Amino acid sequence: MTGEDELEELDEDSLHNSEALPTRRPHPIIIAASLTARGGLLWLPVAGLLALCGRKKTAKRAFTAAVVAMPLGHLVSVVVHRRRPQVASMPARQELPEHPDSSSFPSKHAVTAAAFGTATALTDREAAFFVTPLVLLVAYSRLRTRVHWPTDVLGGLAIGALVALVQAGIGRSARARATACRLAAIVRPVFSDHS
Repeated sequence: MTGEDELEELDEDSLHNSEALPTRRPHPIIIAASLTARGGLLWLPVAGLLALCGRKKTAKRAFTAAVVAMPLGHLVSVVVHRRRPQVASMPARQELPEHPDSSSFPSKHAVTAAAFGTATALTDREAAFFVTPLVLLVAYSRLRTRVHWPTDVLGGLAIGALVALVQAGIGRSARARATACRLAAIVRPVFSDHS
C-alpha cells in the first residue's frame, strides 16, 4: 500500500467511522458558517467589525492575507486534483445546498480562514480571541458537511497560515518565526506518518 493509499484510507475512516463526525444533519450554525465563508465573503464583514472597533491595522492585514490566500488555494487545487468524498446520501451532506465539483485539496474555505485568523493573531492577540473560534468553525463545517477530507482541511489551514506568516515577514518578526515553528511541529507528524 502506497503512502497516498494510506492517507486516503485514514481520511475515509475519519469521515465514515469517527463518532467525532456524526452523519446526522448539522446544526444550522455549521451550515451558515460554511455558506457565508464561500468565496471568502465572511471575512469582509469581520474585517469591517474589526475596523469599527478601532483595529484598522488588524483588519487590513487580516483581509489582505485572506485575499492573497484565496487564489493561491485555487492554484494549488488545479495542480493537486483530488476527488471529493462520495457521501451524497448522508444527511450531513444533504443539508449543504452547494455541490462543489472542484478539486478537494486544499479546502479553500480553510485556506482563507487560516490566513485571516493567523494574520489577526500576529497583529492583535485580543482580536484573535474572537476571530479564532470563527476560523475553527469554518474549518470544521467543511468536515462536518462532508465536502472535504480531513487532510484537505489540515492542508488548507497550513497554507493559509503560511500566507499570513510570509505577509508578516518571517525573516523580520520573531513572533512570526515562532508561530511558523509551532505550525510546522503540529503539521509535520500528520503528513510524515501517512505520506
